Parts: sequence; structure tokens; C-alpha cells
Amino acid sequence: MLRHIAACFLLATPAAAQDAPFDRALADFRKLHRAEVERADIAGSSFYLIRNGRTVAAEHLGEQDADAHVPVDAQTIYHWASITKTMTGIAIMQLRDRGLLSLDDPIVKYVPELARVHNPHGDTGAITIRQLMSHSAGFRNGTWPWRDQDWQPFEPPSWKQLEAMLPYTEVQFKPGSRFSYSNPGIVYLGQVIERLSGEDYEVYVDKNILRPLGMHASYFDRTPPHLLKHRSHSYHIRGGKRVAAPFDADTGVTVSNGGLNAPLPDMAKYVAFLLGDPARQADYDLILKRASLEAMWRPQLPAGEDFSQGRMASTTQVGLSFFIDRIDGIRVIGHNGDQNGFRAYLSLCPEQHLGTLLAFNTETRGVRNDPGNRNTAESRVALATDALCKAAR
Repeated sequence: MLRHIAACFLLATPAAAQDAPFDRALADFRKLHRAEVERADIAGSSFYLIRNGRTVAAEHLGEQDADAHVPVDAQTIYHWASITKTMTGIAIMQLRDRGLLSLDDPIVKYVPELARVHNPHGDTGAITIRQLMSHSAGFRNGTWPWRDQDWQPFEPPSWKQLEAMLPYTEVQFKPGSRFSYSNPGIVYLGQVIERLSGEDYEVYVDKNILRPLGMHASYFDRTPPHLLKHRSHSYHIRGGKRVAAPFDADTGVTVSNGGLNAPLPDMAKYVAFLLGDPARQADYDLILKRASLEAMWRPQLPAGEDFSQGRMASTTQVGLSFFIDRIDGIRVIGHNGDQNGFRAYLSLCPEQHLGTLLAFNTETRGVRNDPGNRNTAESRVALATDALCKAAR
């Protein structure tokens, strides 16, 4: 039995109160969410549903600290891992809109050290910022594939470590020819942001995204003391048992790739911004104009063979720092995160004015011996959010 279940609440508009198919879909989703969390021995999980700019449903299950039995609540801070990439992409688009770069500029214009990588497919100087944003630049998946001892840093602490390995880095396919999810490519974009803005990545994003949206309990990497009591622990399922992952890990130089930590109410503000609101568009435009955000959701390449976004649909495409899908004719925009025992999902159905957030503090990969990470409890719950978009039509 789950030790703690925070009540799910509905703040229904009159129209939503009469939406019986949607209410049934939400009830079915909540049932599945609770069942999967309990079945898979997930310590804690949270779910938010944002519709027409408002949080209309929220649920918190289990514990943020399974040893101290601290329950998950609205203040619980989860690690959002690769969902950070969407903010990195927004920061790049901000710099573009300010005339500081072009998406078709070569990355070596801003990070000249990358000219040292081994590229058997041509001129590294032809690799563009756009290709990095669409995971088509040819770089490997793992940022730092040489970590093999527990005493080593969680991620490389500084750019110097990655820079030293550039002569040992290979471009694995002809840039622009296909999609292949790449973490180091996003770290290179983080360097662009720092060098053009003159600020650390964390400072720039705080000033230009987090603060304008009122995400005051959100931050990168190590938790500040005043928020530490809300920081969730994280866990892995190994050999059928739940084991603790390192607490409050530092992503180092890979921060632009996956360093974001935030509670659900803050992330709901981010989702509301992404979905847009005509009444607030002037404020949102100060962060990023709607046309620029929509440009990020324009398909660039097929990505259906990739498992990182939880579905193997032939319709999956990659945009600029987001993934795009079509589910029964409904456009679905999103990104997942997976690091250090945390699993997180951001999903948007723009035409239905609906978005969902899911966070888990336990990674169950391997529960059903699924190396592709597609048949886990977390993925099954995340895919079930599609039914909410369908019911909202």
C-alpha cells in the first residue's frame, strides 16, 4: 500500500464540469498512476494537469525520502534531467531573436575548440547550431562515457574536462543526415549561451526564463539550504530491490543538458507559458515570442526509431529541442528526462490547450527486463496521458 496519497483536486470551469468523457479519462489515468507506482515499488511520484493556463488536477503519491518517510507534496523538488534541454533551446532562440546568432551559424564560430574533433564525414566547420538543436550533428549519445568508478565525479565538473577529450571525440555520421540523440551536443549549446551572454548558464536561464515566469523555487544542481528539506531523494530498482541513488547530485559542465530541479507548481508555470495565453502574451513575449516557440515545434527529422521519448511511434519527429508526435490526429509536443533515478515527462497538446507533468523519484528500468526503457511503469503512465488529450477534443 502507498504510505501517502495527497488528494487530487479539480478546479473546474463550468465547461469542464460538464465534460464527462474528460472526467472519465482523468479518473482512469489516476487509477493507472496509483496502480503502477505501487506495483513497481516507486517511492514517490507527482502529476499535474494544466488546462487553459490553470492547474486543474494534481496528485502526489508516496514519499520524497523513503528512509525518513517524508511524504511527497506540492513543495517536493524533483530533478527534471533532460527536460532542461528545452530551456537551453529557448535560450538559444532568445539569443537568435536578439540578433546575436543565426541557427545556421557553424558551432565552431562560438566554440572553436570543436574543430579538434575527428570528423571522417567532412568539415566540422559545417556543423550548425540548428543541427545540434535537432540532434543531427553526428555526436555520440553520452556526454562522458569514461566514468567507471564510484569515486569519480557524477559529471565532469568543468569545460576543461570535455575540451581535453575533443581530439578523442568522433563525428559518427554525416551531420544533418539523420537523427541521433546527443547529450554533448546540448552541452556545446550551453557554451554558446555562456560565451555570448557573458554569464554562467545557470545565471542566464534564471534571469531570462525562471524569474520572469515566477519559478522561484527552481534552480540548477546543488540545492540551496532553504529548499533542502523539500529536495526529493532518488532511487533505482536493482535486482528487485529499491536502492538509493546519490543525493543532490551536481551535473557540472553538463548543466545545460540536464541540471534543472523544480517543484511541480513552478513547472506548471513553465507549461502555461509553453501553451500560451492571449491574455498574457505580452508578458510571455518578453521571454520568447510565440512565433519563435512554434518554430521550435516544426519537425526537422524523423525520430521514430529512438526510444528516449517513451514511444516508438513512426510519427515521432524531432524539432528544435522538442519532440513532436501525432496521436490520432492530435499534435503532441514534449520531452522526457531520465537521470540519477529520476524520471520526468513534459507533454503538451497545444490545440487542446492542455499540458501534463509527471515526475518519479524512482527509476524502474529493468523491472521487466526491457533494455529499451519503453516498457517501464513510468513510461506506461506517461503514455496514458495521451488519452487526456483525446478526451479534451
